Amino acid sequence: MDNEKLYEDMKPKEKFEVLWAESGLADRPGAENLWQQMVALGFFEKPASIKHHSNHPGGLCEHSVCVAEAAMELCRTNHVFKKCHRNEVLAAALLHDYCKVGKYRDKGNGEYEYFDAGMVGHGEGSVIMAQQYIKLTAREIVAIRWHMGAYSGSQDWDTLSAVYDRYPEAMCLHFADMIATHYDEVPL
Repeated sequence: MDNEKLYEDMKPKEKFEVLWAESGLADRPGAENLWQQMVALGFFEKPASIKHHSNHPGGLCEHSVCVAEAAMELCRTNHVFKKCHRNEVLAAALLHDYCKVGKYRDKGNGEYEYFDAGMVGHGEGSVIMAQQYIKLTAREIVAIRWHMGAYSGSQDWDTLSAVYDRYPEAMCLHFADMIATHYDEVPL
């Protein structure tokens, strides 16, 4: 115990590793390959955004940890989210913005630029990228896909209500993302 770090004293990548194991992702077939790909693509070094939340190197990992922590707090304290499948919410929180790893390009001067071909939303993109290595559950897929809530566009509004009714994990992840983005993370 003397050599063990307390969770609150860990760096974001260390926290991510703890949460990765806790969620059960580490035990899934293909998880080691997914982890290696995340490292190779710079998941732990890239920003989560350019102008908004966690807009600094390492921000994508930091944001994912903040979302995961907010989601776990909601699962512990909110009467609706206590019914959620906790490990699936946690796994979805860790992977919800995975596709952003390919959207921020280093300009070579310490700044990043954003590139998005716009072919799929980033919820869908994260699901597609993760499932190249591991199998996600239906709850994880839906939560990641719908984590943007109504921000995905008015074309989704009718479906969103049905999603939230059937998969509270999706609403939990959306709320956790909003809490992390607007309250727990301060733009630099």
